[in-house]
Formats: sequence, C-alpha cells, structure tokens
Amino acid sequence: MKPKCDIQGPQSLKEKRIEIIDNYTIKFHDQSTTVWSKGKMVNDQPDGYWIWYRKDGTMKRSGYFEAGKPVGQWITYDKNGEVYKITIKKIKE
Repeated sequence: MKPKCDIQGPQSLKEKRIEIIDNYTIKFHDQSTTVWSKGKMVNDQPDGYWIWYRKDGTMKRSGYFEAGKPVGQWITYDKNGEVYKITIKKIKE
C-alpha cells in the first residue's frame, strides 16, 4: 500500500515522497533526499509534534496536532533557525 500524499488544502499541495521510519512519517522535498516534514500519523491524520524544514535543511516551522487539527504553540523560524513568530492555535468547537 502506497502511503498517502500530504494533507490537501485549498491550494492543493504536490505529492511528497513519504517514508515511515520508527513510526514517524517523513516527507521529502520534491525530487530530493532533504526532509520536508516529520511527525506521527494516527488514523491517517497528523498527531503530536511535527516539524517542517526548508530545502537547505533549516527548521521552518514546528507545532502540535490533535486528531489532525493544529493546537497549542506553533513556532515559525527564520532562515537562520531563530524564532521568528509564535502563535497559539486553539481547537475550535
């Protein structure tokens, strides 16, 4: 069974190469061995802590999911890996 593509949003992301290693779903930049994102999936949805990376390998964003929904503290990093912005995501009821 082929792992599913990344979560589809309104702008429809391109399919990423995916590997499952030690229960982590690792997605790669197009045509590359550079990691694009890494985290765990539960019931085909992101769950727990996820990290996204730029093509040069620096961290771009990190945050938490609960049952596929972003929650808690999300951090965006600048090109030097320094914290650029922190946002708090709340579950909408």
